[in-house]
Amino acid sequence: MHQVPGSRVAAGHNKRVVAALKDAWNREIEAAQLYRLLAEQSNEEKRRKLFIRLAESEEGHAAQFAERIVALGGSLLKASTSPTSAQRIMCRALGPDSMLRRLEAEEERNVVQFERNVHALAEDAESHQLFLRIEEEEKQHTTALHSLKMPDEPRSRLEAILKGEKWHVSTGSWIGDAIYGVNDGLGAVFGVVSGMAGAVNAGTPNSGKIVLVSGLVATLASALSMGSGAFMAAKSEREIYDAELGRERQEIEQSPEHEMEELELLYQLKGFSPEDARRMTEGIAKNPEEFLKTMAHEELGLSDRSFPNPIVSSASAALSTAVGGIVPVLPFLFISGLPAIVAAAIVGMTAHFAVGAAKSLITARSWWASGFEMTVIGLLTGGVTYMLGRLLHIG
Repeated sequence: MHQVPGSRVAAGHNKRVVAALKDAWNREIEAAQLYRLLAEQSNEEKRRKLFIRLAESEEGHAAQFAERIVALGGSLLKASTSPTSAQRIMCRALGPDSMLRRLEAEEERNVVQFERNVHALAEDAESHQLFLRIEEEEKQHTTALHSLKMPDEPRSRLEAILKGEKWHVSTGSWIGDAIYGVNDGLGAVFGVVSGMAGAVNAGTPNSGKIVLVSGLVATLASALSMGSGAFMAAKSEREIYDAELGRERQEIEQSPEHEMEELELLYQLKGFSPEDARRMTEGIAKNPEEFLKTMAHEELGLSDRSFPNPIVSSASAALSTAVGGIVPVLPFLFISGLPAIVAAAIVGMTAHFAVGAAKSLITARSWWASGFEMTVIGLLTGGVTYMLGRLLHIG
């Protein structure tokens, strides 16, 4: 490093402006170094070129800040944008993924710092405009890093394939909700019934009724809990989508050029050439609604699809949970004492195996392995709660 000539910093507001500019300059130099380091570590040519492009962008920002610092009478140290030894050691120790996350967080902090400095530099119009201009470009870097961190290409291809097979979506959803509802009800209520059976002596008057009432109450509570949870989840899913879509619509209306540049960059991250990415973006942007939905999907991971009906989801979850919960309670409706406990254990284990086997419809696992796994879980749940009931003995 060597000293760049410059006159003494002017007094008053120039000192504050130069200090803010130097802080921004340092951040740009460090970001450029990290981008260069990530480019060296990348095995994919397209990613490597993108990191180099981002590094060059940061170097350009640093040069603009340096020029303004000197114009205001300040001085600074000229720094190399090649990665430092400390950065290389850190990358070897933490790995490229950790460095990418660090750089992503640094870009987000830079945007926040820019916003703070924009207000502080209002007294110097040229510096103020410089910060505003570079802040917009830094936001694009943050978007690029989000996409690099979580590539969306596999999901995009899968959704494109499934568009022609919509019946898979609705049917799979119903089967999945029903199976998991039965699973939750069965597991929770079987644990309650086992615990109460252990806590109440089989010879105690009304012991069977105590276990029965406990099981029924647990079934009702589980069903209501699952139903209300499913209702709120389905309702919130639609509300979140609408809210995010509204925010994205506002961004497009306020800065369409910026949003088009973001989409173009996102397509480049997916492997398209700059020319193809620009052509695709321009074509999509001609239709405002299509542009909005595409940005919501590509930038935020939101897709325009059919959302579940909150009432249907609630009823399905509550009913399936009640069906699962009532299974271990059934023996106590007809018999009591030790025979009821034994029957409940047999019925409960059989139901656990059946639910586990049914889960293979969704998970594509072996039906017997899935059923055996659920049976073991049921045995552990019942055993632990039974022993706890024995410790908290009643009567």
